[in-house]
Amino acid sequence: MEETDREAVATAVQRVAGMLQRPDQLDKVEQYRRREARKKASVEARLKAAIQSQLDGVRTGLSQLHNALNDVKDIQRSLIDVNKDWRQSINTIENLKDVKDAVVQHSQLAAAVENLKNIFSVPEIVRETQDLTEQGELLQAHRKLMDLECSRDDLMYEQYRMDSKNTHDMNLIHVYFGDLQKLSEELAKQLWMVVQRSLVTVRRDPTLLVSVVRIIEREEKIDRRMLDRKKQTGFIPPGRPKKWKEKMFNILDRTVTTRIEGTQADTRESDKMWLVRHLEIIRKYVLDDLLVAKNLMVQCFPPHYDIFKKLLSMYHQALSTRMQDLASEDLEANEIVSLLTWVLNTYKSTEMMGNSELAPEVDVNSLNPLISQNVVDQLLSKYMSTLTSNIIGWLRKALETDKKDWIKETEPEADQDGYYQTTLAAIVFQMFEQNLQVAAQISEDLKMKVLLLCLQQMNSFLTRYKEEAQLYKEEHLKNRQYPQCYVQYMIAIINNCQTFKESIISLKRKYLKNEMEEGMSSSHANMDVILDTIAKEGCSSLLDEVFMDLEPHLNELMTKKWLTGSNAVDTICVTVEDYFNDFARIKKPYKKKMTVEAHRRVVVEYIKAIMLKRISFKNAEERKEGAERMIKEADQFRFLFKKLSAGSGEDTEGLCDIIIAIAEVIKLTDPSLLYLEVSTLVSKYPDIRDDHISALLTVRGDASRDMKQTIIETLDQGSSQPNPNYVPIFKEITVPTLSVQKLLK
Repeated sequence: MEETDREAVATAVQRVAGMLQRPDQLDKVEQYRRREARKKASVEARLKAAIQSQLDGVRTGLSQLHNALNDVKDIQRSLIDVNKDWRQSINTIENLKDVKDAVVQHSQLAAAVENLKNIFSVPEIVRETQDLTEQGELLQAHRKLMDLECSRDDLMYEQYRMDSKNTHDMNLIHVYFGDLQKLSEELAKQLWMVVQRSLVTVRRDPTLLVSVVRIIEREEKIDRRMLDRKKQTGFIPPGRPKKWKEKMFNILDRTVTTRIEGTQADTRESDKMWLVRHLEIIRKYVLDDLLVAKNLMVQCFPPHYDIFKKLLSMYHQALSTRMQDLASEDLEANEIVSLLTWVLNTYKSTEMMGNSELAPEVDVNSLNPLISQNVVDQLLSKYMSTLTSNIIGWLRKALETDKKDWIKETEPEADQDGYYQTTLAAIVFQMFEQNLQVAAQISEDLKMKVLLLCLQQMNSFLTRYKEEAQLYKEEHLKNRQYPQCYVQYMIAIINNCQTFKESIISLKRKYLKNEMEEGMSSSHANMDVILDTIAKEGCSSLLDEVFMDLEPHLNELMTKKWLTGSNAVDTICVTVEDYFNDFARIKKPYKKKMTVEAHRRVVVEYIKAIMLKRISFKNAEERKEGAERMIKEADQFRFLFKKLSAGSGEDTEGLCDIIIAIAEVIKLTDPSLLYLEVSTLVSKYPDIRDDHISALLTVRGDASRDMKQTIIETLDQGSSQPNPNYVPIFKEITVPTLSVQKLLK
């Protein structure tokens, strides 16, 4: 009661709050109070009337119970009297055995008389039943068939009761009614034709399907009645039980199986998409059929048939069998994907069994898998094997196509930023993307396996790519006029390395889970190393191209011609700048490294020219002129590479300072200070060797053999503290002369 009171108070508070939401409603409080009072009085009046009505009913019930009790007592007394009379008449009943036998005989004769009309008219009724069956009047035909069967069964039953061993008379009756079995079979054929086309019939003429179900229900009742009589008497008519209900479900099951199997309209030879088309037709047919069954067929069958659930089970089993058959065929990779996507995803999706119109009768979570996990694993294994072979073939073909582009006489395409590129990276990663998207439709696990496969094959592919790029370079060196666009395509190869790097990162970011990334980090690092190697070798080959063109001009350096006014350095600078106009189409990470390397190689080649001792200055005037020319040319190189590396933040000063430092040694006019100047040079560049110093002093032209030996020996005894930021350069420079020791001897 307390809880009821609280609920009433809460309801009242809610209603009052609803009435008094605005200030102007306070003026109507009295009006609300009177209205609620009227409602309360009305409810109380109805309540009193209801209670009074119930009390009247209870009073009437009690009166009737009292009367019933009196009636029961009267019946009890009557039963006692009847029991006494029955006990007194037992002997009399035993004397009536003859009468009993007469009654049985009368019953048999009565049955014969009752069926006499049907017995004489059997041929006519048989013809009428056949006509009705052919005309499609199934209910009327079945009614007549039932009458004939009833007459036959009653006669045979009475004969069985009189003399169960008299097979002659039983066979006589059976032969006379022999056409009934044929009539029953013909009617059954008509029924099964309707059942086979039930999904169509229920839309066009549902009453026909209802008639069939009614006939089957009649036969089921007769079957049950005959089986019950068999238990009591041992007699059952011929052809019973018919089990038409069981046969109906068998027909439906075969119809469903045939419908599923009959949807394959094409073969692989006639249509590459045969399986996709086949599965889509199955999906559409099954969904449409189940919707018809749910919305229309259930209205034509009794509830205890549970027709929709049984049809759902039939379709599921038929689909399972069909999918198993398809899985056992020699499927291609794309066909395996189509099958697994359909089985694992489409089947339970909203496009099919998960359709909202099938709910709640269809619970996708309760549906068993169409194919076993073992079969799924076998298909996935076959798919991965086929995919591996396909990817290897696709990558090989893509590389071969790209190689054909390398020898074209037209420049490669450029991206939106103007960098040369080929279509190789786009083709490769588009292929990877497509396969990953397909795998993701099947399962997350398969997607990870395909991603791992793609990265593994990418690793192998990059090794082949590296080898082909090297062969491309070697073929070009055999004839530098061919291919015509060698430089441009080598730039494209270098840029492809950066594109590959970015695409690999993008692919992993899109498809790889964070927890899986650690396991693939080593593979990624290895690919980065290969790509950097390809790019480095590509840049090196381009620089080789530059320095092959520069070779005649580099050979002019530090010669008599150079001293008297050669424009070799001007030509070198112009040539390098011209090449770097093309190299501007190299992407930044590699272009920056290439600029630094070009700067380094120019300085190395210049120092090599010094160390080759092509010239030996005769006097201080020549040394001064040569040194000033070296300083000027160092400034030219400095300006050039500062211009080429603009915006890169790279220090281009240090390398040219080496040339200036060497020039200062050559320019020195006081030989007594030569040791000090050379020691300063060695302290700055500690990788400088004795043969370098000897060659440098030889170029000066004023250092005697003893002076050279003294300077070198003194320097050998000292120790230098190298600059930690200094990158050794003299170790790359060889002096093609006798060793210092032999020279001094």
